[in-house]
Amino acid sequence: MYFDDYVLSIQYFNQVIKLKPYLAEPYLLRAIAKTQLSDYQGALRDCNHCIELNPFQPGAYYTRGYLYSQLGELEKAEQDFTEALVYAPGNKTYLLLRADIRAREKHYDLALEDINYLLRREPHAPTLLYEKGIICLQQADTLCALNHLTETVKYDTQNPSNWSALGLVNLMLENEAEALQNLNQAINLGSKWAGDYINRGIIYYRNHNYRGALADYDKAVSLSPRDAQCYYNRGILRQELGDWNNALEDFNQAIELTPDKNEYYYQRGTVLLQLRQWAEAARDFDRLIEAYPYFLPSYYLAAQAKTALGEKKAAFLYREKAEEMEKKKQQADFDAKDEAPNTDVQTADAQPKRDRRKEFSSRTAQNPNDTGDDDKPYLSTTRGSIQRKYQDAANTPNIVLSYYAQQDPLRRTRYYHLLIDDYNRLNVLPAPLRLTAQEVTLTAEMVNLHFERIAALNDLLDKYEGADLHFARAIELALVQDYASAIDDCTQAIKLRPDFILAYFCRANWRYKLVEYQSSTNATATEVAIDYEMMMRDYDYIIHEQPDFVFAYYNKANVLCMKGDFEAAIPYYTRSVELDSEFAEAWFNRGLTRIYLGDTENGLNDLSRAGELGIYQAYNLITRFR
Repeated sequence: MYFDDYVLSIQYFNQVIKLKPYLAEPYLLRAIAKTQLSDYQGALRDCNHCIELNPFQPGAYYTRGYLYSQLGELEKAEQDFTEALVYAPGNKTYLLLRADIRAREKHYDLALEDINYLLRREPHAPTLLYEKGIICLQQADTLCALNHLTETVKYDTQNPSNWSALGLVNLMLENEAEALQNLNQAINLGSKWAGDYINRGIIYYRNHNYRGALADYDKAVSLSPRDAQCYYNRGILRQELGDWNNALEDFNQAIELTPDKNEYYYQRGTVLLQLRQWAEAARDFDRLIEAYPYFLPSYYLAAQAKTALGEKKAAFLYREKAEEMEKKKQQADFDAKDEAPNTDVQTADAQPKRDRRKEFSSRTAQNPNDTGDDDKPYLSTTRGSIQRKYQDAANTPNIVLSYYAQQDPLRRTRYYHLLIDDYNRLNVLPAPLRLTAQEVTLTAEMVNLHFERIAALNDLLDKYEGADLHFARAIELALVQDYASAIDDCTQAIKLRPDFILAYFCRANWRYKLVEYQSSTNATATEVAIDYEMMMRDYDYIIHEQPDFVFAYYNKANVLCMKGDFEAAIPYYTRSVELDSEFAEAWFNRGLTRIYLGDTENGLNDLSRAGELGIYQAYNLITRFR
């Protein structure tokens, strides 16, 4: 965990928990590792278990409080931080995070109590001065915020966030020269927060430095391509410059990202008028009228669009309504609902969004040199914040029997069933059979070896008829991807030995591979349906005759998913994890299937369990689906 190898550390904590389940600390440490991977629900379960085993550990309450804060359960988070402070009074970390939670709950006085308590101990601590300045800003006390943030940069001149916040406050107070200096300082210190470029772009825009403003908005878009403000502000600038088509593109993007911002529709509507897209413009102004029924410009602009469309009666009604409201306003007989959208450029938030996971890491994960840098390069693909590395939302493959199996360097687990162990002891095959979900790609030399074995078995089968010989040749044929012949040999083996469970299992698996191939060719629906039916019969026979053979349930569930029958697959995945609670692939596939069916909460819990058992791809999916 010290080296950010969270996935591997979870595997070791699993081993400790198996051996000594009565210890509280391994659950807490595993929760911390899961937290680094954004598996908050899984970490929460571990914290609860830790507190059940040892209710006097402040770190457990702190960790759980942090998790609740990430899940938006602020009241529970505050209670846990308060409980942590019972066992560790005056702890700076706990007080800081409780102050943050209280501020998010808008309990500003209580938040300031925590910060002021710490400031009495450390009156010049820049972190505390910054936090107090931000709380003052949230209370709309800009002078208080200005004073504390000015003190912050006095004692910490190298943190770009301090200059960002100070620049924002000066911008709000219309101290544009000071704000520009502050934002330049933040950007020169390497700020990667798009808000600095948005806010500096606003200053450039107001001072008619359009080239500088456009460059800053472009940079903001590149840093935060999902931030609607970046597109909106750039759209207003392009609109003013008469670049109508690009302005329209920006407003479209802003609306796609934040469809509930009515001012975006107003600006887009005015651009659509310029581009003579009258019907689209009318729709945007109708939305404005619905949201702001007393905003007169919407009526006049809608009338203009309707006139261009030839809808003179509708245009007349819009103008008449606007003139009627204008008269009432002049006679002071106007209802006080004269609200209007804010159509000016928009400043960014008060400060960069604080990534509390980094704070949690540096304060809890026992790494005093942690810089909180999520972009550190790692030699291993499973180190660091792997939840940010995109993974396909696809089921893990079937479990198959083969001579070859890739070793998972992370999990180091092998699938096992006594039936296969007993068969291997008979020594009727040239190598032991293994269960695997990760088949090995054969080299040319290995393929030649298997063709030689096929030739030898052909000679033997010309002289002797035996179930094991047919089964042996079936495996060799499957390894060289002649699945149709392998299926025929399995069928012959079953005729000679009707209770040959492994032959049923292999035949179903190879038929599955054949169907996958047929799906990419011109196979008829009837042919594929027959193959599905025969697969199901083989798996059902195994389940009936060998009800503890977990891999038959799992593979059958995969086949049902392949057919699109997701609801029918769930009970078979469930039976798989009932038979083997550490069957990671079954947890993973059931999680994806549940999410596909709309049961996101239970699906995420299943993915959490799969991640805990070593399928690290689950953490990216948890982050995305949550």
